[in-house]
Amino acid sequence: MRIEEAIKGRRSIGRVKPDPVDKSLIEKLLEAAVWAPNHYKTEPWRFFVMTGEGRNRLADAYKEIAREEAAGTPVSEEQLRKHWDKAFRAPVIIAVAASPTSMPKVHWIEEMAAVHAAVQNMLLTAHSLGLGAIWRSGDPMYHPRMKQAFGLEEHEEVAGLIYLGYPENGQPPAPAKTSFAQKTIWYE
Repeated sequence: MRIEEAIKGRRSIGRVKPDPVDKSLIEKLLEAAVWAPNHYKTEPWRFFVMTGEGRNRLADAYKEIAREEAAGTPVSEEQLRKHWDKAFRAPVIIAVAASPTSMPKVHWIEEMAAVHAAVQNMLLTAHSLGLGAIWRSGDPMYHPRMKQAFGLEEHEEVAGLIYLGYPENGQPPAPAKTSFAQKTIWYE
């Protein structure tokens, strides 16, 4: 697959089959990730691969975050179960964390950009291997309980979760995109 095809053909695939994904395919995604550009060669990423019962770690975090955010309001077991179940939407979930360097001349935002580039490498590789993937983030990622789930230190952050599996319904249609011409200024 040519790179242009991969970039334009990749889609966020939220519905995947429960079928297990071979470890060698997961390792290809991780290998692609570490080839992302990173200023000062800091390699500021960490990966946590969860399969099978290993997803309970994430399920517990989702459930505890939901309980805490209810802030005294009663939460039913059914509501908590919905949050728990988020960790089982795919047979593989990879938590990607940013572990920025303490080198004084390296900016935090550059470290985050490198981690996001690593995620894009993973998503493109998943697409090229016929896998479906979606990058999920949002408030639960930035909650202290999520950091605790992965043993992250104070300066580290969860950049997001990659849910991975074999597509359930094939490839979604291409979304409408704004032309680069409307987003670009040329200085000549």
